[in-house]
Amino acid sequence: MCGIVGYVGPREALPLLMAGLRRLEYRGYDSAGVAVQENGALEVLRAEGKLDNLATVVSTHPAHGHTGIGHTRWATHGRPTEVNAHPHVDCGGVTAVIHNGIIENFEALKAPLVASGHRFASETDTEVVVHLLEEELAKGLSLDDAAIAVLPKLEGAAALAFVSARDPGKIVAARISNAGGVLVGYGKGENFIASDAPALIEHTRAVSFLDHGELAVVTKDAVRFRKLSGEPIDKKVEQITWDPIAAAKSGYKHFLLKEIFEQPRAISDTLLGRVERASGRVVFDSDVKMDDAFVRTLPRISFVACGTASYAALVGKYLIERLARIPCDVDFASEYRYRQPVVAPGQLVVAVTQSGETADTLAAMEEAKKQGARLLSFVNVVGSQASRVSDDVVYLHAGPEISVASTKAYAAMLVDLYLFAIYLGQRRGTLDAARSRQLLAEAFHLPTLVDAVLGEEPKVRALAYRYYAARNFLFLGRGVNYPTALEGALKLKELSYIHAEGTASGEMKHGTNALINEDLPVVAIALKDSVYKKIRSNMEEVRARAGVVIAIATDGDEEITGKADEVIRIPAVEELLSPVLAVVPLQLLAYHIADRRGNDVDQPRNLAKAVTVE
Repeated sequence: MCGIVGYVGPREALPLLMAGLRRLEYRGYDSAGVAVQENGALEVLRAEGKLDNLATVVSTHPAHGHTGIGHTRWATHGRPTEVNAHPHVDCGGVTAVIHNGIIENFEALKAPLVASGHRFASETDTEVVVHLLEEELAKGLSLDDAAIAVLPKLEGAAALAFVSARDPGKIVAARISNAGGVLVGYGKGENFIASDAPALIEHTRAVSFLDHGELAVVTKDAVRFRKLSGEPIDKKVEQITWDPIAAAKSGYKHFLLKEIFEQPRAISDTLLGRVERASGRVVFDSDVKMDDAFVRTLPRISFVACGTASYAALVGKYLIERLARIPCDVDFASEYRYRQPVVAPGQLVVAVTQSGETADTLAAMEEAKKQGARLLSFVNVVGSQASRVSDDVVYLHAGPEISVASTKAYAAMLVDLYLFAIYLGQRRGTLDAARSRQLLAEAFHLPTLVDAVLGEEPKVRALAYRYYAARNFLFLGRGVNYPTALEGALKLKELSYIHAEGTASGEMKHGTNALINEDLPVVAIALKDSVYKKIRSNMEEVRARAGVVIAIATDGDEEITGKADEVIRIPAVEELLSPVLAVVPLQLLAYHIADRRGNDVDQPRNLAKAVTVE
């Protein structure tokens, strides 16, 4: 969840560290800090709050050196204060550590250190690591050998990086669980580490990813990899294909708004090359290895995902059951392994995750794998942990998503799940050629149709300015757009801090009607589809109780006009693709309400982009 960056080479480290942290601030912004090492000395600068505060400190106290590490924090253990900010140093101030994750046994490790005279300055779990390192370095060990002595003692989820004036010109980075990504970037006479690719792509696209139980020893001239047990290993060098410009705002006020408007391109990219023109069959690249015999006999699919991705998975359930006739269930990944799931032989477990580093999702995948499931992941980040542990991978091709709230990755998830449902239906014989062609033709119109919805932004902005002071919102959906209601409510909650609830509209009579009064805006996804008459009846229930109805409606639907106080229209589209269009005005509504309220849209309070701890 925290951001990690490191540099060793001929250039001044501090500007590179600050620039890298700026690109990683979406991972955490409770505090930030850097440690720069040069000529047998270590200088640490830290600040509470967002990175701008650290930038102010750095401007008045510049640290010079050619080796350094930096960190931007999402607080777990210890309040978001300067004293709890990373890096943490040992008693002598010569060794520093930064950490993403949680060390579950830190109290047991800390007690004997305190008893032997180590002085702890923070409330964090992380600080125990640097004091353990101090003990090993005092024995004359190198930094990497000291790390190998210490890291097996740690329990929990951790990605860490160390520098020390006792072993200058070196960064040691490690990963001790499936949570918390670390990648090494290769330069010419210089090398880098980071928790995420955006921190590196300005400097290099050649990277290696650390897996669980691995360590990298990084100097300006070389990178060596070792297992935590000590033996050397070789790592594959991979190429990042993202354009560095894609991580810039390109004139938009916020990354979130930019990413909302990038959805037509993201959809186009995820469709590209996935349909054989001659046969009309959906194909995925070599990362999907399941054969037709496996697909034909597939008894069940279980989805595991968190947050926005879980709502995409719920749409996927509707799509696959409708088109491929395979029973599906959807679990919050955070609950999956704790309910002792039953995994049938030959079952497919599908993980949906933008980052591929979400701790709960990785833990659910591990449990499913242990029980014999085949793993498929829908993931945006190439080389991420989810992609590496999966048997099959579908990459989203959404490009880097910087804002904490997911938008374009969600659209790509929906489109890829739609293609996957067709892929399954074609191979199981539940879709004939004519229906397949029709469904695919509709998909290729999506970029243009989403562009048309984005053209409604001024109307959505005006609507947001009318309702930005509301204290509660209700979102109603039915059928394939019930998950859209859930996602609309989540977007409003995370961006605007307004309490919002998404519900299946048929459940209104079972309790939710008690909430309705003249102060409650109710957003109803009321498209001309198979449940249109049902959702209209639910809207009447709201109006009968003096609730304010905001309808997302289909172009040309005049019946809806008298049934809603406000109407936002979207183009007509195949019902199974309607969630891709219907979510866009909800994203814009949440964005403009949050912006009108003066919130930090790209970095909502208490949240981070990649949730790499439980």
